Amino acid sequence: MLVLGTVGVTVPLDLLGVPSAALFAALLVGVALAIARLAPTAVPRRAGLAAQGILGVYIGTMVHSDALGALGSHWPVVVALSVVTLLLSIGAGVLLGLRRDVTALTGSLALVAGGASGLVAIARELGGDDRIVAVVQYLRVAVITAAMPLVVTLVFHAQRSAGSVAPTEIHSAPWYVSIPMLAALVLAGSMGARLIRLPGAGLLGPMALTIAIELGGVSFGLAVPDVLVQVSYMLIGWQAGVAFTRESLRAIERLLPTALGLIILLNVATAGLGVALAKLTGVSMLDGYLATSPGGIYAVLATAVETGSNVTFIVAAQVLRVLLMLFAAPMMARGYARWTQSRASTEASSDPIRLADSRPAASTSA
Repeated sequence: MLVLGTVGVTVPLDLLGVPSAALFAALLVGVALAIARLAPTAVPRRAGLAAQGILGVYIGTMVHSDALGALGSHWPVVVALSVVTLLLSIGAGVLLGLRRDVTALTGSLALVAGGASGLVAIARELGGDDRIVAVVQYLRVAVITAAMPLVVTLVFHAQRSAGSVAPTEIHSAPWYVSIPMLAALVLAGSMGARLIRLPGAGLLGPMALTIAIELGGVSFGLAVPDVLVQVSYMLIGWQAGVAFTRESLRAIERLLPTALGLIILLNVATAGLGVALAKLTGVSMLDGYLATSPGGIYAVLATAVETGSNVTFIVAAQVLRVLLMLFAAPMMARGYARWTQSRASTEASSDPIRLADSRPAASTSA
C-alpha cells in the first residue's frame, strides 16, 4: 500500500513538474497510512541509511573542480546567518520550554533546526525527554519538507531543470560500472564518516568521498541510475511520514499548537535570512531560500538538484548549518538548562533556610 500509494501520487505530481515529487508524495502517503494504522512502524534503518548514501553520492556527482570556490568570499556571511539560525531555533525552543510540561532543555533540543536524528539520539543522554524531542523534530522536518515543493513552485515558480543532471549523463559510465562504484562509495563513505564521528554520516560521508573523486578526476563517469534516486527520495519521505502515528501525536497533542506555531515562525524568519543571503551574496532568491532552510536537508538537496539551482553553494551552506547545529546546539541547550536549574535551586533553597531558623524559636517558646 505504501509503495503503490506513493507511486500513484508521484505520477501526477511529476506530470505537474513538482520538484522532488517522489519525496513529497512519499511523505503525504506515509502520514496518511500511519494515522490510519496501515503503515509500517518505521523504515528499516539500513534502507534509510542506503537512501541517504545514494542521495549523497548523487549530489556529489554534481560537484566539479569549479566548486572549490562555492562560498568564496561569502563564507563569513553564510556562517553568520547559520549562527543566527541557531540562535533563532534555540530561542523558539526556550519559548516551548516555558510550558510546565516541557523542560527548558527538552524545548531547546526539540526545535533546533538541523540534525534531527542526531539530536533525538542524544536527547536522553543530555537529560531531555527524547519522546517530545523526537515528535517535535519529526513534525518540524515534515512541515518543512511538505512546504518546500509548494513554496518553490508557487512563490519562486521554479520548474525541474533537465540540465541539472547533464554533467552525469554526458560521459556517464555503464550501469555495471556505476552500481559497484556507488555501493563502494556508500559503504566506505558511511563507515569512514562514523569512524571520525562525522554528523550525518550516512549522507555526508558518501557525499564527501564522491566529491573527492570528482575533484580528483577519478570518478570514471560515475552516474547514479535515476530509478535508485527516485527510490531514495521515497524512502526519505517515508522516514518522516510513518513516524506520525496516532500514539506519537497523542503524546504531544497539548504541545502541538504551540510547537506548530513556533515551527512556522522559524520557517518565516529563516526565509527572511534567505532574502538577506541573496542580497548580500548575489545568489538567486531561490538559492538563498534553499541555503537557509531550517532543516529538511534531504528535501533541500533534492529540490536544489531538480530545479537546476546552485547545488554546490546550497550544499556548502547546508552542511555548515548542520555541523553547527549538531555541535553547538546541544552545548547551548545544556548550558541554558543548567542555568535555569541553578537559578531555580537558588530560589528554592532560600525557603528551607528560613523555615529551619524558625523551628528552634517555636520549640523554645513551647
